[in-house]
Amino acid sequence: MADLPLKQSKDSLSRLRERAGVRVLARTLRHSSTDAEQLLWRHLRARQLGGCKFRRQYPFGIYVLDFVCLERNLVIELDGGQHNETEQMRHDQIRTAWLQAQGFVVLRFWNHEVLQQTSDVLARVLQALTPTLSHKWEREE
Repeated sequence: MADLPLKQSKDSLSRLRERAGVRVLARTLRHSSTDAEQLLWRHLRARQLGGCKFRRQYPFGIYVLDFVCLERNLVIELDGGQHNETEQMRHDQIRTAWLQAQGFVVLRFWNHEVLQQTSDVLARVLQALTPTLSHKWEREE
């Protein structure tokens, strides 16, 4: 196998370190979930919603996704009050656009929505998981 040019080797090493850092962060976040994340996870885990497998605090690219269903390309992000700040809102928009460019549908909920309107949140998630007839026909063609 040919040696990679020095610059490319450094870039590859940086990417490996970055991914390792994201994985460590994901593991840490799994052990320090918010009340809203814990509540939603109780409803999503073990294929309880729509028979779909969800993962929590899943490392993807440079991000850690709160919840993701890879088989349906659905990401669920829960936002606390800090997401109402201008800089964080801009970051969230960039993150959402990047995830959409990767083929994901992104649902965002406020923590208080999950805690106070759980059934409404679950209904919206289930709706996003349920393929429409037009999508079914597109896949069959």
